[in-house]
Amino acid sequence: MKKNPALFGFIVALVVTVFAFGIYFLFLAKKNYYLVDNPTPKTYYFKINNGEEKVISAGQYVKVDLQKGKNDIKVFDDAKKLIYDSAFSVNKVRGLINITNSDYYIYTQYYGYDIKKDSLLEKLGKTDIDGKIYYGGPKKFSKLYTEDFYYNIDEDYDKVIKNIQKTESRVKIFRKQDFLNYYKEYYNF
Repeated sequence: MKKNPALFGFIVALVVTVFAFGIYFLFLAKKNYYLVDNPTPKTYYFKINNGEEKVISAGQYVKVDLQKGKNDIKVFDDAKKLIYDSAFSVNKVRGLINITNSDYYIYTQYYGYDIKKDSLLEKLGKTDIDGKIYYGGPKKFSKLYTEDFYYNIDEDYDKVIKNIQKTESRVKIFRKQDFLNYYKEYYNF
């Protein structure tokens, strides 16, 4: 049988492509999931869509399965007394359920070449948190459910800038104290 260089090249290219996709999906692809978070010192129990009762301890978060569309949640205190029974709508592939109605901040981090960080922060607005002004327009969130972010509370912003030729942004949700710590460390005002 005679060697066919075109066929050999095609097979090598196909193997390399499959290998590259395998590496991406195993190690680099961002996983999509939903979290229930409890930043308080109390313990809570909850049921989603009349499913299994789960417990969430102080300072803990738990991954949960949600359906797109309407979902129901029942939240109980540590004595298993019903606190509330509510519904929320899921439209995206990641979200956060705030069962304690605690304060969270959704913040946009900008990446790119030649970003004038100080003027950008002023232009985006400011937010008063506990009597102190924070620039960059962090948005306070304390409702039951949100999906208006890219990075969840258990994820960090990208350490590596992928494309420095243009300005890009990523949105992350923070617990209140985590946001204050991040802002203090990153901006050094």
